[in-house]
Amino acid sequence: MNEELKKKVLAVTQCGMNKEEAVGFFRVALGLYYLAGLMTKETLDFKRLDRDFNRFIYHAIGKGHSITSVLQFMSGEKVVPVVESKRFLSAYAEHCPEVPLENIPFLLGLNLGVAKDISRIDVRGPVADYIERQRLLREAAES
Repeated sequence: MNEELKKKVLAVTQCGMNKEEAVGFFRVALGLYYLAGLMTKETLDFKRLDRDFNRFIYHAIGKGHSITSVLQFMSGEKVVPVVESKRFLSAYAEHCPEVPLENIPFLLGLNLGVAKDISRIDVRGPVADYIERQRLLREAAES
């Protein structure tokens, strides 16, 4: 994790109107970067990667959080209000252009797929519904 990435995630975090919203913004912004970083042909050192992310998470929002809890948040219903928040979308687009807004549904789907494989959870629900709504909106815009 480089300092520039940390500054970008913290800039999105600061756009939250209260602590709960700011922590949600932090989780989603960081989680999207983490997931986007997995999309590489390079061999990843997950032990080092997770250690770096966990260290940043601890310093930014305190103990009790980890990259695992960030990804769990992103597979649950609480992520939907964040990714539908105009304030989050605006802040994320401004500060984190390397991972475009249009990639959010794909990355959330990737996370759901991993969650399903690891924990055997049923992926149907609010996040899957959000992903489907975004697919329909994208298809309608392309028509």
